[in-house]
Amino acid sequence: MADSMKFDLVSPERSLASVAATEVRLPGAEGDMTVMAGHAPVITTLRPGIVRIMGDGTDLEFTVTGGFAEITGESCTVLAERSLPVQDMTQEHFDQMVAELRARHDEAMNQDLHGPAPELVKVLADMVAMGTHIGLDPTQANL
Repeated sequence: MADSMKFDLVSPERSLASVAATEVRLPGAEGDMTVMAGHAPVITTLRPGIVRIMGDGTDLEFTVTGGFAEITGESCTVLAERSLPVQDMTQEHFDQMVAELRARHDEAMNQDLHGPAPELVKVLADMVAMGTHIGLDPTQANL
């Protein structure tokens, strides 16, 4: 395979993927990014979204609720807070993830009006957008 790199996706529960990839698309906290072999080394945070891995005969998609990506010229490792293959994501999983974020937001609002609550509003909006993108119903009211 031409110009491939090692890709690993790990969540606290399990290892979800370990494949050779030619391209990985990440939902970076500062914006989406595409990683290919030879990419400059970087560690970045992730927002809720879809991680897409492409390679020789490989086209995988995973939902992530956030986490970190460590990129070297030879590899890309994603440490996800929570992750599922897109085809395994159900409305029940999505509703649970949104409910957890809402609870974190409400707790932050009760503790400090100027602390992490505004950031959690953005994370919640990203989560709802991800669910809508994969065809799930964002029945949750906006904050």
